[in-house]
Amino acid sequence: MTDTNKDHDTGSVSPDLFEPPSPLATHLGIAIAMTGWRKGWARVEAPMVPELLNRQGLPHGGLHATLLDTAMGFSGCFTGDPDLRQMALTLSLTVNYLGQAQGNHLIAEARVTGGGRKTFFAEGTVQDDTGRLIATGTGVFRYRGAPGA
Repeated sequence: MTDTNKDHDTGSVSPDLFEPPSPLATHLGIAIAMTGWRKGWARVEAPMVPELLNRQGLPHGGLHATLLDTAMGFSGCFTGDPDLRQMALTLSLTVNYLGQAQGNHLIAEARVTGGGRKTFFAEGTVQDDTGRLIATGTGVFRYRGAPGA
């Protein structure tokens, strides 16, 4: 999946809306950076560093899953107001591993594909900075409380 705007900036979205990496990502040393977010869509990125490689010297599959989970979760939680945060919990996550990263950076993009009042569905991709498709994923997420609650 590729965003139709193809811009790797925030577009018209203020960086004040971006949230810092989660405590889990920080603890694991995954420098996940939100680089795009608007209603129904999100992009997060992470550098490939030696600490995130598996014993074969490739990015660990858990990194791909974490990036997909993060991007897909955020894709359904945009409010446009930094003081009004919407939370969601992952109910189901499926990851398909398609190729090996060749670049130095991983980029996950996700979009909402459907849902209702309490849940939403999303799909996402992980590419490296050379444009190579590394993984795809789908997920089901449950909104947690009302925005700002």
